[in-house]
Amino acid sequence: MLLSLTRRIFLAACAAALGLATIGLAGGSAAMAAKDKPIKVAAIYTVPVEQQWVSRINKALKAAEARGDITYTFSENVANTDYERVMREYAEQGMDLVVGEAFAVERAARKVAAEYPDISFLMGSSFGPAQPNFAVFDNWIHEPSYLSGLAAGKATKSNVIGMVGGYAIPEVNRLMHAFMEGARETNPDVKFMVTFINSWYDPPKAKESAFAMIDKGADIMYAERFGVSDAAKERSVLAIGNVIDTAPDYPGTILASALWHMEPTIDRAIKAVIDGTFEPADYGQYSFMSYGGGSLVMDKNLVPADVQTMIMEKEQEIKDGLFRVNVNDEEPKSTM
Repeated sequence: MLLSLTRRIFLAACAAALGLATIGLAGGSAAMAAKDKPIKVAAIYTVPVEQQWVSRINKALKAAEARGDITYTFSENVANTDYERVMREYAEQGMDLVVGEAFAVERAARKVAAEYPDISFLMGSSFGPAQPNFAVFDNWIHEPSYLSGLAAGKATKSNVIGMVGGYAIPEVNRLMHAFMEGARETNPDVKFMVTFINSWYDPPKAKESAFAMIDKGADIMYAERFGVSDAAKERSVLAIGNVIDTAPDYPGTILASALWHMEPTIDRAIKAVIDGTFEPADYGQYSFMSYGGGSLVMDKNLVPADVQTMIMEKEQEIKDGLFRVNVNDEEPKSTM
């Protein structure tokens, strides 16, 4: 398995290949002046704001707006080919902070940021930060994903779990691997069916993929994408949620969910901009459970009390730094 150190080496190499100056290299970040509240923040999303991943960012920014720390505007469903233009328009409007996702537009996003050194950028990225003003983040919720796997391994009766993901990229792969590792921990006999729909938002396609797995014996579905839990509910099997808590929408179906909380990341970035201390840094760590960036929620009617206790004890070990969940960014494969 690839551990965290391996990932960092890989990302550093990729950043170098892109010709990017990451934090700590010569040049230093541009001096940022302190700003009065509310600062102006814009976000750029390539999918609908209701989509799991984006909804967490939007929720955190709306909370900051409600506190009076920021004014907030956003664009959703922005095509990759249009991303650079939208970034540039927000920069020209004098935003103090631009938040977004650079996964498919790395070169363009970094190019625009470098042209506006007085504006702070905080972008979801698989690569490192870049001088003078390009900070990065990611949803490192592999820890609660592992914990949800513990519950799934105990709950499956057929020993077959289906997993439907969006794209086989590191940000998805590591969550699925962590879940699989947790399931194997409590059930060494468990097998997995894995598929990717190659879309971030296609609930009908995800639902059909889930149906196919359920027909082949899966009695628990890992719902990395919207649509999977709908299939689980219709076929009366259990599902594992990802990023957001959808249990109220699927009563009796969601066994457990690994949740992402973007507030620790967003709030630190906003404070840094206000204080004039914003630097191109990697904010990924603030998605860890120890910072409150990730958590696990379980349906206590579906998870037996002794299993709940076991999972909560393991969760505390993670928070105390006594247990580390492995990070594996390789594409997960079916084991059947």
